[in-house]
Amino acid sequence: MKFACSIPSLIGILLLATPAASALQPPEPQPAVIAPLAAQSLLTDITVLPSNRLIAVGERGHILWSDNGYQWQQAEVPVRANLNAVYFVDAENGWAVGHDASILHSQDGGISWQLQQFLPELDKPLLDVVFEDAEHGIAVGAYGMLYRTRDGGVTWQAEFHLELLDEEEQDYLLELKEDDPDLYAIELTAILPHFNRVYVAGEQLMMVGEAGFFAISDDFGQHWELLEPFYHGSLFDVAVTETGHWLAVGLRGHVFLSEDEGESWQEMVLESQATINSVIVRPEAIYLTGNAGLWAVSYDQGQNFTFSTEADGRAIVNAVPYQQQMILATELGIRQLVQQKSE
Repeated sequence: MKFACSIPSLIGILLLATPAASALQPPEPQPAVIAPLAAQSLLTDITVLPSNRLIAVGERGHILWSDNGYQWQQAEVPVRANLNAVYFVDAENGWAVGHDASILHSQDGGISWQLQQFLPELDKPLLDVVFEDAEHGIAVGAYGMLYRTRDGGVTWQAEFHLELLDEEEQDYLLELKEDDPDLYAIELTAILPHFNRVYVAGEQLMMVGEAGFFAISDDFGQHWELLEPFYHGSLFDVAVTETGHWLAVGLRGHVFLSEDEGESWQEMVLESQATINSVIVRPEAIYLTGNAGLWAVSYDQGQNFTFSTEADGRAIVNAVPYQQQMILATELGIRQLVQQKSE
């Protein structure tokens, strides 16, 4: 599975790459193959635990862990679906999500994983996951999928939030519910946009997605407020800077900055038009990762960015700071990048 510059986003590639589920009987989960070159394959997310362990996830159910950033071991994983995101709430408990609405859980810092959900009949990927504590979490994905757990993932319940639609779409659904219940049930599975990323900002959740979708929640996603759209393309990440400004990024190098908590947005003019996949906020700088090897750094809270090309010009999907380096999850696997300090 490869990225081409003409394809706008990593997520788009992974969505297109999912084989159709059987109409007769959903396939049983198959364990990921232990591959000698797994650390050089497509990786889609990476995180660092309080124990200083690194965990990366990617295609074909690959989950890798390292305690030094250089030597990586592949965990045994009970599913070979592409994995899109990983989140640890502490040094032991973490979750990974991906295609076939798969949800995996680790209780030992990423060394071993158990399958909590596998729904290939949906033929939809989960794209992100966050937890409030070891019991309460949500996983989100394509066509507005949102699952919630209140027991650490022992059970997951699907939720539909009408408030995530604009008023016209809400009225349409409510009328359809009365006039055509069967079509209403079908529309519930497709009317919402893809939810690409959920970001924990203190006590608030921010969620961004397809067609400029942006919503916030003050009660861990039980209720949402849909923001007025300020961009009609897909947004792939959002973050809050050290000064409290909101930063949203997406297709074709689009970066938007809000200094008034989403009331108004300023579009940043950047040198690159490569799709931006992730924002990493650190006290010393803000980093952007993107397709075509895009790597950008801002030392003035997102007002200006300096660009370079890394990882052999292939997609950089996410990154984490680690021991004076940035560890990159890329289309070509794990890469190390020495952090450059501002002058």
